[in-house]
Amino acid sequence: MAETSSFNPQNGFCPQTKIYHSLRPAVPLPPPSQHLSIFQYALSLLHSTANPSTPFLIDAATSRHLTYSAFLRQVASLSISLKPLLSNNDVAFILSPASLHIPVLYFSLLSLGVAVSPSNPLSSPADLAHQIRISRPAVVFATSETSKKLPQINIPIIILDSPRFLSMLECDASLSSAARDQSSTAAILYSSGTTGRMKGVQLTHRNLIALVAVVYHNKLAEDEKLAEKNGGAAVSILTVPLFHVFGFFKVIKAAAFGESLVLMERFDFVKMLEAVERYKVTYMPVTPPLVVAMAKSDLVDGFDLSSLQALGCGGAPLGKEVCERFRQKFPHVEILQGYGLTENTGGATRTMGPEEAKRYGSAGRLLENMEAKIVDPKSGEPLPPSQRGELWLRGPSVMKGYAGDDAATAAAIDSQGWLKTGDLCYFDQDGFLFIVDRLKELIKYKAYQVAPAELEHLLQSIPEIDDAAVVPYPDEEAGEIPMAYVVRKQGSTITATQIMDYIAKQVAPYKKIRRLAFIDSIPKSPAGKILRRELVLHAISFTSSKL
Repeated sequence: MAETSSFNPQNGFCPQTKIYHSLRPAVPLPPPSQHLSIFQYALSLLHSTANPSTPFLIDAATSRHLTYSAFLRQVASLSISLKPLLSNNDVAFILSPASLHIPVLYFSLLSLGVAVSPSNPLSSPADLAHQIRISRPAVVFATSETSKKLPQINIPIIILDSPRFLSMLECDASLSSAARDQSSTAAILYSSGTTGRMKGVQLTHRNLIALVAVVYHNKLAEDEKLAEKNGGAAVSILTVPLFHVFGFFKVIKAAAFGESLVLMERFDFVKMLEAVERYKVTYMPVTPPLVVAMAKSDLVDGFDLSSLQALGCGGAPLGKEVCERFRQKFPHVEILQGYGLTENTGGATRTMGPEEAKRYGSAGRLLENMEAKIVDPKSGEPLPPSQRGELWLRGPSVMKGYAGDDAATAAAIDSQGWLKTGDLCYFDQDGFLFIVDRLKELIKYKAYQVAPAELEHLLQSIPEIDDAAVVPYPDEEAGEIPMAYVVRKQGSTITATQIMDYIAKQVAPYKKIRRLAFIDSIPKSPAGKILRRELVLHAISFTSSKL
């Protein structure tokens, strides 16, 4: 980390180095030379927090659960069964929906020094072939259903719903783990592929330890506050997939903190509400579309959600109107916004506490131990507060690199360890980060740049709109024009002209929406990010869309 003595205590910016520093106290980490795996580190924290009889994993649909003692027993058993098949530094590819088996499998593999590489079970066969090619696994874990999608491979496949696997959970074994170099790979997670070919992000044991340490040592961390309010362990429900960095990290964090974690095999809005009521859920990690749905849906009124204390929201910034509408409906629930990428283990900034949560539209301040730059995309010069540029990040949670792609790694991380995020951002005068948009997704209207996210927030503020996305549409005169795809609220008769006229009154002339189509749903990645490429292709292919 660079010298921080001369940075501005209000916003963390150092005028000499042009680096933004965290305003939060630094968190001590284990020495990098210490042989320590994320499994060992999480277990050391767990032993100081968990009650063995506390439910760790709960199946939302069946109410089946694993206590901490049963979970650790299954991890030990599975590790003994898998040890003859795997070696240190091997990779295990996993293709399965969420179940009680998956966290057991994650921790068992990590205890053996095997890198965990989970994939979206909805991935296409072509994507799966690409992922297996770059991760080079020694073994594949799949269900009897998902295994049908796997390409022809000369790799052992273990079926998770087979008698063979279930028998692996029943051995009588004591828990042990391999000491690991912290720089070795713990996981290979796949980027969403919204702006290019999917990449395998290599996260090290050190990356995961660094982020767990930050949350654990920060006494204002949301789950610790919730545990105090609850008089016991926090109860979370995972509405995000276990193969995504958000869900993957949450499983590790929940285990380290002795929390209870409710799992859903597949997301369903009403079943999620039922689970929050039944299991007295206190915290949910969510994506922005879910916050929008909770703020606008009448369905939530039929459930007792009084146990819910906070939402941790990431993936994209939330607009002021959505936050205020949510707060009106759920005045007792805090929205804690944050920002991160798979490439930095999912954590770079966040809001903490009710005062910071009121900074609507902000992704919060830099996490402990993190540094940032805002870099002019054209000149490469670092910029001071309130000026927009590409966000660069540096810190112990930045990835090792992309699996099997040295060129992409060199393009993403410079020689000084700065990760180029590709996001257009700025820090305000108080050190709060604001995400403007993806640099590659800015719409080039004549000589101007239009951020789709700004228009999407305005569209989502309209009560008769459930969801919206804005994409570039080719135009001979302007180059590109902003085109909106809109999901109307059920029963709404609002017209395209009414929507475009409303937006035109809120924005500068060059930002006006000049084309609009209604659609049943907005395509999104598992992380809640809009798949703009699909909409662009739709717009170009179907020029006769309803206007």
